[in-house]
Amino acid sequence: MRTNVIKKWLSPSPFRTHISWYSTHVHHREVISAKNPAVNAFVHVSELSPSTANNLPLSGLSVAVKDNIATSRLPTTCSSAMLQNFTSPFDATVVKLLEQNGADIIGKTNCDEFGMGSLNIHSVHGPVKNPIGLSQAPAEERSAGGSSGGSAAAVAAGMCHAALGTDTGGSVRLPASYCGIVGLKPSYGLISRWGVVSYADSLDCVGILASDVDTTRRIFEHVTSYDSRDPTSALQEIRDKARRHTEEFFPFSQPPDRIINGLRIGIPQEYFPSEMSPAIIEHLRTLIALLKTQGATIVPVSLPSTSYALSSYYVLASAEASSNLARYDGVQYGSYVPPDPDTDLTKTSKVYARTRSLNFGEEVQKRILLGTYALSADAFDNYFLQARRVRQLVKNDFNRVFSMPNYFSDSINYVDENTSDDHPPVDVLLHPSAIRTAPLLTESPSASEGDTSLSSYVQDVLTVPASLGGLPALSIPMKVPQKDNDGKVQWPVGASIVGQWGTDDLILSVARAIETLQTQCQ
Repeated sequence: MRTNVIKKWLSPSPFRTHISWYSTHVHHREVISAKNPAVNAFVHVSELSPSTANNLPLSGLSVAVKDNIATSRLPTTCSSAMLQNFTSPFDATVVKLLEQNGADIIGKTNCDEFGMGSLNIHSVHGPVKNPIGLSQAPAEERSAGGSSGGSAAAVAAGMCHAALGTDTGGSVRLPASYCGIVGLKPSYGLISRWGVVSYADSLDCVGILASDVDTTRRIFEHVTSYDSRDPTSALQEIRDKARRHTEEFFPFSQPPDRIINGLRIGIPQEYFPSEMSPAIIEHLRTLIALLKTQGATIVPVSLPSTSYALSSYYVLASAEASSNLARYDGVQYGSYVPPDPDTDLTKTSKVYARTRSLNFGEEVQKRILLGTYALSADAFDNYFLQARRVRQLVKNDFNRVFSMPNYFSDSINYVDENTSDDHPPVDVLLHPSAIRTAPLLTESPSASEGDTSLSSYVQDVLTVPASLGGLPALSIPMKVPQKDNDGKVQWPVGASIVGQWGTDDLILSVARAIETLQTQCQ
C-alpha cells in the first residue's frame, strides 16, 4: 500500500507538474532579486500568476520582454524619459502568443533608448553590465551589448530561460555574442511587429535570446505566424513556399549532426576587417575545421557591397526613426514638459521642442537630426536614395551566392559571371558575429560626455548586411576556454549563421549541430 502511494506521488500528475512549474518561476524571481541590482538587466518584474496553465507548449518557460515591446500588465518605457509613465492598453502580438502557449512573462528588460545603440549605455535606467566576470573589479565591468543588452544579460545571468529582443541592425546578435548565448534574428516579416514600438520599420525584427538552440527553436515555433494587423507580416503562402523548398533539400527530421554532411557553407571574405581581433579569427578557424570533419564543404564567397552596408544602414535607419519619432510631441504622445514661462506659447514649435529636447537622450536626438537631414530636399537624392540603392546591391549580393531563391523579395537570383562550377551557390554563410569581445564600460563612448567617436557604430559592421537583406541570422557561442593561461576570464565569442529568406529552420538546425559538435569536443 505504501509503495503504491509513493509511486502515485512520484508520477507526473498535474498537481506535481504545477508544483514544479511554480518552483521554477519563483526561483527565477529570486535570482532577479539577487543579481539584478548589479547587472541592471530588468527594469520591471511581474507578479507570478499561479493560475497559468501548465500543460501548454511553453509551460515552464520564464521569458523576459524588451522594454520596447508593448505589455498591458507592465510599463513600456523604451528606456526613455519620453515614455516613463506609459503602460500600453494592449499586449503586442508576440507577447500574446507567448502567454497563450503558457510562457511566464517574467518582466521587462533594459535597452538602449528606443533601440538606438550597440552597447546598452543610452538608457534612462542606466547601463546594463555584462554578467560574465562581474565579480572582477569595477574597472573591468563590460558592456552587455545593445540595444537588447538587458535581454541578453538576463539570460546569461540565469534570471530567465529566454528573452525577446528587437534587432534592427544587430541588436540581438551583438549582445548574444558579448554574453555567450544564442541570439536569433528571424527572416523579416516572420514574427509580427504589431505592438513593437517602431524605430525603423523596414529593418525592425523581434528576435529571441536563449541559453541554447532548443529553447530558441521552441519559442520561435510558437510566435511565428501571419498577423493581419502587421502590414509587414509575410503572407502564409510565401512562408509555406520557402519552408517547402528548404525542407526538400534539408529534411528537418534528420539528426542535427547529419545536416552538416554535404552542407555548402560560404565564408564571406569581406567579413574580416582589419579592426577584427586575431583571437576571433582563430576561434572561427577552429570551428570551420570542425565542420569540415563532419562533411561540410567550405566555399569562399564575395559580397562586394558589404563595405558600403554600414553607411547605408545608418542613413536609412535614422531617416525612418526621424519619421517614427515625430509623433512624440508631449501633446498627443509622450510625457509632457511644461513650457518655460518666458516661452511664446503662440509658437507651438517651441512647446514641442522643449518636450523633445528634455525627454529624448542625446543619442536619439543625434539620429533624429541625421535622419531629418537625409530626408531634406537638399540631401534626399545624395543620401537617402543612394542608401536605398546600396541596400539593393547588398540584397543582390546575397541572392547571388545562395542556392535558394528569395521568395519574399521581388528580386531574382542574380547570376555572377565570375561564378564557375568550382564555386556554385552556398546553403548558408558563416562569419564572426562581432569584430571583438565585449568592450569595457570605461571605454564605451558616453553620450552625456558629448563623445563624437564612431567606435560604437562600427560594432554593427558584421551584423548590418543581413538586416538590410531581411535575412535570418543566428549568433551562437564558439568554444572558448573559460580562462586563459594567466587565469583571466576569457570573454565569449559568437559565430553568425546566415541563410536565405525563410530558411530559419535550416539555420536553427545548423546551429543545433554546431552546439552538439562543440559539446562533444569538450
